[in-house]
Amino acid sequence: MFRAMTQPESRARARETDFGFRRVAESEHAGLVGRVFDSVATRYDLMNDLMSGGLHRLWKAALIDRLRPRPGMRLADLAGGTGDVAFRFFDRLGEDPGGAEAVIVDRNPSMLAVAQDRAVDRGLLRGLALVCADAAALPLPSGSFDGCTIAFGLRNVTRRRDALAEARRILSPGGHFLCLEFSPGVLPLLRPLYDLYSFRVLPALGQAVAGDAESYRYLAESIRRFPDQETLADEMRDAGFGNVTWRNLSPGIVALHSGWRV
Repeated sequence: MFRAMTQPESRARARETDFGFRRVAESEHAGLVGRVFDSVATRYDLMNDLMSGGLHRLWKAALIDRLRPRPGMRLADLAGGTGDVAFRFFDRLGEDPGGAEAVIVDRNPSMLAVAQDRAVDRGLLRGLALVCADAAALPLPSGSFDGCTIAFGLRNVTRRRDALAEARRILSPGGHFLCLEFSPGVLPLLRPLYDLYSFRVLPALGQAVAGDAESYRYLAESIRRFPDQETLADEMRDAGFGNVTWRNLSPGIVALHSGWRV
C-alpha cells in the first residue's frame, strides 16, 4: 500500500549516501570509510601497485604533468592518504623547490601516519604539513593555495559537492584544481573483463595481501557508484570552477578532471 512520506522521513532519506552498493546514513558513512582505510593503510601502497599493475604511477605522473609544479607553489592534496601525490610534487621540483609547500589532508590518522613515516624516510622535513580533516570541511584559509589535487579520493568523500566547493574556496584566483578518479564506465569490449577483475580478482588479492577482501570489494563498488565524466564536470561547474575539462586515461578506466578558480 502506498504511504505518503512525512517531512522527517523525507529529510532522513535525503541524508543518505552510497557506501559501495549500499545506502547508508550520511552520519555513518565517514566511519565506514574510515574503517576501510584503517584496515588497508599499511599495505595501501603495495596494493596500489598490485591492483593496477603499476599503472597508478603513470596516472599520477599525468596529474603532476598537468599541475606543472613550479618553485614556490602551494599545493593542497585532499584525501592525500600516504602522500604519493605530494611526494611526486616535490620530486618534480627537484633539489631547489624555491619555498614550495604542500599540505596533505586526510581524515584517516592511519593513512597520515604512513605518510609521515614516508616523509621522514625521504628526509622531507620542510615545506610539508599533514592535516587530519574532512575534504568537505577544510581547516585551511581561503585563497591560500595555487593548486589543489585529489587522487582516487573523491568517491570516498561523504559530501562530494561540499568537497568541490571547499577545493575552490582554498584556491587563490587562477588556482588549479585536478581530480584523478576511476570512471564507472570503460570501453564496452573491456567491460566483462573489467567486472571480473573488479569483483573477483580484486577482493581475492586484497584478502591475500592485506587480509581484507571486503574493503577491496567496497572500493570496486564505489567506482561503479561514482558519477561519469560529464556529470562530475557539471558538479565542478556548479561549485564555481571555470574552464572545466577532462581527459580519459587507460581506455576510460581513469579520468583526469581539471578546473580553475576564475
